Parts: sequence; structure tokens; C-alpha cells
Amino acid sequence: MPPTVSQGPGREREIRRVVRMLLARRCSRIAESRAFEVTIVVTIGANAALLCIETYPHLAASVPSLHWLEWFFRAVFVTEIAIRILAHGRRPQDFFKHGWNVFDFVVIAAVFIPGLHGDSAALRVIRIARVVRLVRFSPGLRTIVNALLRSLPGVGGFLALALVTFYVYGMAGWLIFGETYPEQYGTIGRAVLTLFVLLSLETLPDLITQGLALSPWTLVYYVSYVLITVNLLLNILIAVIVNSMEEARRLEMTEHLATDEDGDGMPDDIDRIMISQRLDDLRSMIGELERELRIDRDAPARRSSVT
Repeated sequence: MPPTVSQGPGREREIRRVVRMLLARRCSRIAESRAFEVTIVVTIGANAALLCIETYPHLAASVPSLHWLEWFFRAVFVTEIAIRILAHGRRPQDFFKHGWNVFDFVVIAAVFIPGLHGDSAALRVIRIARVVRLVRFSPGLRTIVNALLRSLPGVGGFLALALVTFYVYGMAGWLIFGETYPEQYGTIGRAVLTLFVLLSLETLPDLITQGLALSPWTLVYYVSYVLITVNLLLNILIAVIVNSMEEARRLEMTEHLATDEDGDGMPDDIDRIMISQRLDDLRSMIGELERELRIDRDAPARRSSVT
């Protein structure tokens, strides 16, 4: 029931408060509806298709309304952001407490920067960034992105270790192969680039053949490099990302456990767990009662058969 409007000198202020409250409730229902989410996802997909069409000059020339479609998409996205901000009522700043909301706002608002107009490269990058907003609507993608962000400290340590490994093997490769194969090991930069390409193992047979032509001991160089980088460093990187993925999933489950839609002060999932435990207790009690009743029914029958 909407609140009643009080009479008196503060009536106009009360009316504005009620209007804001009703508007916030309406926007909140719209923002949380499935139809609203599907509409935005479809619009983002259509915007991505429009960007693909623009890469084909003959298709872009055959559709003169592309410019107006772009403005239509802008209007839809601005309306979306406005509804989601108004849904917070008297605390619109709460909208910016979530990272994905800030990203959405920046991507949508950036196209209205005065210096960005026409067909500039910066404007195209901003329009392409709109497609990334699909991550917010997919829990699986959101978990992966959160896991990658949480893995950045571990990845930083991995990159430092990889840099040292590349430097050591690059300098060793320059010393061993620098004069014989200058195109691949003539400088530290070329040596590191050769070793980086070697991570795919596609060039390993050719490099081993070149090394054996120079000396059989070069086999130790390549074998040790493959064992340390491909088998050890890459597995460390995978372990860091997988660990971050598990942490992100646990964090998402914890946030989900914190929801309390019924307002009883107890998270909904805990309510379900408690109800399930009570049902199990009831089943066990019913089973015990059935066994006792069965014993009570069987006892007179046994006594009558004995007599």
C-alpha cells in the first residue's frame, strides 16, 4: 500500500517524497525483472551485430540507417542505467558500490564525451567495450572474470619468475648460438623472442636439429628449458588460476547465502538447510514410531500362537 499524503504546510515536500518512493519501487521492479534483463542482453547482441556489419563497407553502405540504430542503442543503454540508478531511491550512490555497475556507467557515458564524435578510433573502442557488459548477465562468465582478477597477485609473482627464467636462458642462448644463428639468438631480444615462441613446442624439432649440428650438449639446454618453462611454469600458472577460480566460487556462494528475502533474519539457504534437517529428523521419528507400532501389533499375535 502506498503511503498516504499528509495535510499541512509540508504537503508538497511529502508529495515529492512519495513520488520518489513510488518511482524507486517501480524502477526496482523493472530492473529486477527477467524481461528487462533479456531486453538489455538482446540489445547488446544487436549492437555487436551492428559493429560487425560496419566492418564490411558494402554492407554498411547498403544500410543507411546504421547511424540512427547507433543512437537507438545509446538511448536504450542510457535508459537502462537511469532505471538502475533510480531503483536505489534516496541513495543513488549505492549504484556505484559494485564494480560492474561502475564499468557499465563509464562505458555508456563515455560516448557522450565532447571530443568523441564521428568515426574516431576511441569511439569504436568504447562501442566494442559495450559487448563486454554481457559478462555481468552471465554468472559463469562473472565468476571467471572475478577469478582472473583475484589471480593477479599470484600471476604477478609468476611473471617475475618467468622473466628471470627467460633472461637466464636468453643470455645462455646468446652465448651459445649468438654467432652461429644471429637471426634467432643475435641479441637478448631475439633470444627471448625465440624462447617465447618455443613455448608452443612447434619450433622445438628445428631448434634441436640446429643445436645438435653445433654440439650434442645443446640438447641439455633445450630439454632443461622445456622442463622448466613448459612443464613447470605453465603448470604453476594454471594452479594459480584454478585456485583463484575456487576462491571466486566460494565467495559467490557466500554472497548467495547472505540473501534473506523472507526477512526473518536468517539467510534463505540456511533456512532451506534447517528445513531439510528437520524433515530428516521427522522421517527418522516416523520410522521409529512405525517400528514400535509394528512391534506392539506383532506381540499379541505371537502370544496367541503360543497358547
